[in-house]
Amino acid sequence: MPVLASHRKPRTKVRTTTPAVGFTTAALASVTLLSTQSATAAPAEPKPAIEDVQKKVDELYRQAGSATQQYNRAKSASTAQRTKVDTLLSDVAKRTEKINEARRELGAYAAEQYRTGGIAPTATFFLADDPQAYFDQSRLMSRSTERQQKAVDDFRTQQAAASKKRAEAVQSLEKLTETQTALRSSKQNVQTKLTEARSLLSKLTAEEKARLAELERKKEAEAKEKAEKLAARQAAEAKEREAAEKKAREEAAKEPGGDSGSGSGTGTSPGTGTGTGTGAGGSYAAKAEKVLAFARAQIGKPYVWGAAGPSSYDCSGLTQAAWREAGVTLPRTTWDQVEVGTRVATSDLQPGDLVFFYDDISHVGIYKGDGMMIHAPKPGANVREESIYYMPIYGSVRPA
Repeated sequence: MPVLASHRKPRTKVRTTTPAVGFTTAALASVTLLSTQSATAAPAEPKPAIEDVQKKVDELYRQAGSATQQYNRAKSASTAQRTKVDTLLSDVAKRTEKINEARRELGAYAAEQYRTGGIAPTATFFLADDPQAYFDQSRLMSRSTERQQKAVDDFRTQQAAASKKRAEAVQSLEKLTETQTALRSSKQNVQTKLTEARSLLSKLTAEEKARLAELERKKEAEAKEKAEKLAARQAAEAKEREAAEKKAREEAAKEPGGDSGSGSGTGTSPGTGTGTGTGAGGSYAAKAEKVLAFARAQIGKPYVWGAAGPSSYDCSGLTQAAWREAGVTLPRTTWDQVEVGTRVATSDLQPGDLVFFYDDISHVGIYKGDGMMIHAPKPGANVREESIYYMPIYGSVRPA
């Protein structure tokens, strides 16, 4: 028995060490697997440079501006379509009332015929007290029949007209539904772009935000420098024109019969662009003065997409409201405003002209002279003066 006991003891010791070996092997395998995964894991995506963030945010704001113009167009179309639908429905209601009047008149005729009954003309002739009475009654019946026929014709005419107007109203309601759908889609598109831009900006550190602000100041300074060059060039050109016209007047005065008072002035001042001094030019200058006075009074008010005043504006809402002060009605969107008036070169800009930006014509400002404009820039900014070179220029128009 002692021999058997000494035999079992070693076997028990071996069984206690086996789990330890298995645990160690599993642990080593886990460490190896984790090491392999760490080695093969994809590196973290590098953070974009602040310059790239600026370009992306600017592009998102431009896209939001374009979507805002789509919203404005859809809103104008929806308003116009609603007015048309209301007019058609009012017309249908009036025509329905006329149908009811014609129906009541026909009902009266039918009731009368039912009370008197239908008697053949021959029987009526023989039952009459005398032939003359028959002919008199016959003429009255003929006139009555004509009135009945006219009532029937009127009823049919009113019924057809009402049916046509009702069909037009149905089509207009369908069109209204389409424009309202486009309105909702444009609104969602604007909100999506703005949310993406805000999300990018919110992820910046304080240092990155400071760097972004520095880039903006540099961009503004470069744009202002270009504006100053334009102003200097316009001033020089104005002086040259004034000198040339003065010389022409002096030479004309030296000629026999010359009239020293026959020349025409330029109507310009340095840095404000060109002018003619004619009645038309003077009229435009007077309108532009009203436009700019209104625009200056809006400086500091917030940009709100889709807004047209009086407490906030988007870019085309401001230009529309400003020119309205001068008695000129502009369309609601930049895409339509650029088609109004006369196209002018950047070098020929006058105060009051509209300057449009980007290839998709998604932004507009009011030229004030000296290469500067007043505009409603973008969400988060207020109406302000800024160089026309802050954004890529598409073209310019003189609205009146």
